[in-house]
Amino acid sequence: MAAVSELELPPLESVLASLADYVAIPSDSRSADRDTMRRAAHWIAGQLDFAGGRVEETGGHPVVRGEWLGAPGAPTVLMYGHYDVQPTGDESEWLSPPFLLTVDGDIARGRGVSDDKGPVYLVVAMLQAAIAQRGGLPLNVKFLIEGEEEIGSPHLPEYARQHARELACDLVISADGAQWRPDEPSLSVASKGLVAFTITVEGARDDLHSGRYGGTVANPVHVLATILASLHGPDGSVAVPGFYDGVTPPSADRLAQLDAVPFDDELFAAQTGVPETYGEAGYATLQRLWERPTLEVNGVAGGGRYTVIPRVARGFVSCRLVGDQDPQRVLAAVRGHVERLGVRGVRVTVEQDGGAVPAYRIDPAHPAIAAATEALQGVYPGQEVLLAVIAGTLPATTLFEQVLGAKTLFFSFSTADEKLHAPNEFLRLRRIHEGMRAWDALLTSMADGPHRLRPVCLPDLAQAKA
Repeated sequence: MAAVSELELPPLESVLASLADYVAIPSDSRSADRDTMRRAAHWIAGQLDFAGGRVEETGGHPVVRGEWLGAPGAPTVLMYGHYDVQPTGDESEWLSPPFLLTVDGDIARGRGVSDDKGPVYLVVAMLQAAIAQRGGLPLNVKFLIEGEEEIGSPHLPEYARQHARELACDLVISADGAQWRPDEPSLSVASKGLVAFTITVEGARDDLHSGRYGGTVANPVHVLATILASLHGPDGSVAVPGFYDGVTPPSADRLAQLDAVPFDDELFAAQTGVPETYGEAGYATLQRLWERPTLEVNGVAGGGRYTVIPRVARGFVSCRLVGDQDPQRVLAAVRGHVERLGVRGVRVTVEQDGGAVPAYRIDPAHPAIAAATEALQGVYPGQEVLLAVIAGTLPATTLFEQVLGAKTLFFSFSTADEKLHAPNEFLRLRRIHEGMRAWDALLTSMADGPHRLRPVCLPDLAQAKA
């Protein structure tokens, strides 16, 4: 087992002071202006002076690039993260101002502190210390920190394809993607895919008086409710023919692994504030969360508390995908299902929202998983490292595999319960130094020895050689 690094880590107070400056920039990629987003990009680029940090343009918010290539002959990793954050939500629900980093006991609170500014910055601060104390790193490190992850990375694919040779690496390491629980170290070996869409039901040209026109025309809200209710069966399964194409049920070994994970349904329900858990019949809660695809209605819009028959109603739906599900085939299956319902008196459309992402998986036998497991065991001695699944979606993973031919290792030190995307987002303070020590051990382990990374060719180069 690799020894825990003897690197002298920067004092927690200095890390928090810098992180406070970073969090103070309200880089909400949905609503922030161009100057604000560029300010956040330049801030993190300024921390990469040891790697020639710089801001580069895309069709949207810029990316931050850098590279330290002082280890000739050693493997190369690409460190990925993002500087954009989610909207704050209702600021009255925050215990302290969302863009003011606030230390509260053993946590630091603020928008982006856990997703993803804190996890990115702790890596950068560790590398700064390592170079200052050792004069270099055990392998080559490149950086790609984007500003649009929270809106689906719409401009990253084009940028990555245009700069594939510059970004070429043997492994991508994502500082994004939280660990499963705070009381046990974990590595995620998969993340779910995503396709989202809007179901629009249009009726009359205008909203109609519900007295004068009631009972004479189809009500779009009624029709939408019928459509949405038809998407699931009584047992909680998705009732859309073809939806499950490409889904392989968990193997007996995988089910045994899941059964061995401590999981309390009643506690889970209590923590989420529901009377009991619910979902697809035949699968336990954790099995559904990690291994099964889902279709969720995220919102409904139409009419209001006044006496009209609305002219239009909309349902916002997202599907999280697993295995070999094809996002476009799933969308086509939903369209076919809606058409077969044969609703009358209205016009119905199903239109995709944003990009679609297939599911991602890294082989648990990949040397990066072995190296990461060893690094975590060094920081958390005596604790088993859980192989988990990210039930959310990280669009960059499949992109990097397609464009760079490289797998992505999730190595984040935020935790799934830290109110990511919600008011009062926080980061556990102990995770900062724990993460630095683990990253240091990880890079050392992957540079040489039994877990040394294997060389990876860009897909176009591999095809040329074939």
